[in-house]
Amino acid sequence: MTLFSKIITGQIPSYKIAENDKFFAFLDIFPLREGHVLVVPKTEVDNLFDLPAAYLQEMLLFAQPIAKAIEKSFDCNRCGISVIGLEVPHAHIHLIPINTANDLNFMQEKPQATAEKLKEAQEKILAAL
Repeated sequence: MTLFSKIITGQIPSYKIAENDKFFAFLDIFPLREGHVLVVPKTEVDNLFDLPAAYLQEMLLFAQPIAKAIEKSFDCNRCGISVIGLEVPHAHIHLIPINTANDLNFMQEKPQATAEKLKEAQEKILAAL
């Protein structure tokens, strides 16, 4: 069972943003920027592009209102999307409020956010959904 599967099943607590029968979205506890959300399929697949085409399409449609809520909730030009997939062997996409391309630079240090900052970010996004 991957780390993300443990989050999905509630074995590991998270700051949930949205969920349906196929996908789960939650805040990254090591965000590049405040409001950084991970969207993961509930099925354990390591590589995002190994998901069936219809599933990939549904994942983006699931992420769309979350991205719009991020844009409303944080000082940003838009919500960027990134697929890295190296740290956790479970397909996922990153939704990150950005103002410049460097805001998507995963080489920069990602400090752990405080519980109060994460709760605040969660509440902002949920209110905008």
